[in-house]
Amino acid sequence: MMTDTAPADNDAQQDSSLSLEVSLETPANLIAHLMAPGPAAPLLSLVAPVVEDAGLELIRIRMTGQDGEQILQIMADREEGMITVEDCERISRAVSAVLDVEDPLKGQYILEVSSPGMARPLSRPKDFIRWAGFEAKLELSRAFDGRKRFRGVLTGFEDGEVLMDVPLDGHEDVPTLGFKFEDISEARLVANDDMIADALKRQKGKNGD
Repeated sequence: MMTDTAPADNDAQQDSSLSLEVSLETPANLIAHLMAPGPAAPLLSLVAPVVEDAGLELIRIRMTGQDGEQILQIMADREEGMITVEDCERISRAVSAVLDVEDPLKGQYILEVSSPGMARPLSRPKDFIRWAGFEAKLELSRAFDGRKRFRGVLTGFEDGEVLMDVPLDGHEDVPTLGFKFEDISEARLVANDDMIADALKRQKGKNGD
């Protein structure tokens, strides 16, 4: 995982030449609970367009700390290939400029931009389709069959549910379970040899080898 960290001050001089067009007609409102949980939710409509304009995909944003000691963490990636340090720096500068103008935060904050790494978070329905066949961990906000944590192999996303093959005691065959997307509070891949091989393949594709 690579990270670019830069301190920012939203009281800095504003540049009137900067503007931001925020589209409210996006599915972002439906997936904010994983892409921008808790206090980061109001920032999703500001950050997502900036990352997309850079030709990258927003994976997740998080806000930690309190007023005066806030840390804004942005995780982004490429659909094909891997994100670079230069990409992280570019996003950091662009997001800082937008936040200076829009002024959504109080006082100083630290901005961190990083790649997802191997144990990447899964925050969008398409993530569960993209990573079908890979092992993942899910944590639920509401218990499913008396449990809130599950580990298994993703098989897709259908009818608003994440599908996963989960070994269960008392079952000779591995059943496929469906978890409602809105009930998932945390989802991430399990780092293993398959993940490493996929990462190397993506990097090779980016280099055109």
